[in-house]
Amino acid sequence: MIGKAIVVAVDGPSGAGKSSVSRAVARRLGLRYLDTGAQYRAMTWWMLRHGVNVADRQAVTAACDKPVVVSGTDPDDPAITVDGQDVAEQIRTPEVTAAVSAVAAVQPVRDRLIALQRQIIAAALAESDGVVAEGRDIADVVYPAAASKIYLTASPEARAERRNAELDGADGSDGEGPVAEDTLADLQRRDAEDARTTRPLEAAPGAVVVDATHLTLTQVIDRVVELVEAVRI
Repeated sequence: MIGKAIVVAVDGPSGAGKSSVSRAVARRLGLRYLDTGAQYRAMTWWMLRHGVNVADRQAVTAACDKPVVVSGTDPDDPAITVDGQDVAEQIRTPEVTAAVSAVAAVQPVRDRLIALQRQIIAAALAESDGVVAEGRDIADVVYPAAASKIYLTASPEARAERRNAELDGADGSDGEGPVAEDTLADLQRRDAEDARTTRPLEAAPGAVVVDATHLTLTQVIDRVVELVEAVRI
């Protein structure tokens, strides 16, 4: 272990690159990695699979204690399982993406997953050099005591372009035209929905804003590593 274990909290809106950057930073610094958004997606996947109406808050509340969600913290293989089943691919489907904001807005869901996230962070601090934890409320709700808080953002257009690049080839699209417009509209919808639950368009107190609009992925990773190393000295 290098000095005192550290928590790096990476916040920001959908499509800003939180996952890619956080995993890369964790690998470079020898830290563990926690994708809190994947937990909400896993919960959503379980709800959809079991026929729970995600628009019915009471139904979601009644069911949210049932699934067993387990998150791996290896940045090279951030596994996530529900009831023992690997769901890393299933939770990234358009169906889950369209429903996750509704599930994440239910407070008992948040209460349960935030408690789980805090347990994982505590274990990482006790057993390793620390963890890079990413999610919209990680820096001000889940772990406000994080030594390094990063708010990663980008313009809506840049986020849509990056999201399209991720989808490019998966559906035969070329990343231009109606698909790009649809992606932008979806990100703006997610921003509006998530703003009712968290504050994805506003940095938490003490967070350093990193605007990735005109930066490459490598440049963003370098900048975040620089910020983290500055507080570890």
